[in-house]
Amino acid sequence: MGKIIAIANQKGGVGKTTTSVNLAAGLGVLERRVLLIDADPQANATSGLGVDVDQVEKGTYQLLEHTANADEVIIGTNSPNVDIIPAHIDLVAIEIELVDKEAREYMLKEAIGSLRDQYDFILIDCAPSLGLLTLNALTAADSVIIPIQCEYFALEGLGKLLNTIKSVQRIHNQDLDIEGLLLTMYDSRLRLSNQVVEEVKKHFDEMVFQTIIQRNVRLGEAPSYGESIITYDAGSKGANNYLSLANELIEKNAAVHGQSD
Repeated sequence: MGKIIAIANQKGGVGKTTTSVNLAAGLGVLERRVLLIDADPQANATSGLGVDVDQVEKGTYQLLEHTANADEVIIGTNSPNVDIIPAHIDLVAIEIELVDKEAREYMLKEAIGSLRDQYDFILIDCAPSLGLLTLNALTAADSVIIPIQCEYFALEGLGKLLNTIKSVQRIHNQDLDIEGLLLTMYDSRLRLSNQVVEEVKKHFDEMVFQTIIQRNVRLGEAPSYGESIITYDAGSKGANNYLSLANELIEKNAAVHGQSD
């Protein structure tokens, strides 16, 4: 049974897509079967894994509309063991189109339920908003990873997101769990970065991933080549960070399964 993990934060620029793409690639390199669902109309996860967005004929939009089934919209990527359900700019319209539909929050859950047996991990890259698209992702997911950048307004908006998660748990998905808070864009030379790390760990303790994603030029360059950091520069700090995160996620979930078996 694959685990479905949404990667969400309504703030833009916190490293959501970078995390989605590179965590998927890291898990793939560690021989896990991964599906990445691009649920952001900007389609950066799609292009970040080498898929030409303009050539996308079927993707997340058709999946949510139920005009295509999951198997029709999955395509392979240049990352080992990683498939993607791509996005296209047409995804912008989905919020308006779903608004009158019954059970509109469950469209994604319904569409991907059959995929659990094909993958070890299904990651959903969410849009930087708390709209219907993100709500669909949280309703479909088992857990959520929240990237938080190590900058001044890091914790701003986090309360709002946690409240949204609580209301999703209450109304749509009582099994939704917080997989962890992921600190991103960390610069050890900055006092502020270190303060944010301390602050987040003080408030959220066990919920914070041990792996911290450091600022890394190569990490910023990789998407423009349509590659994950792991295929772009396997020796970089960014690649090491995301492989470490992938390992941490695998170990954490193995421990949980071990207890329940």
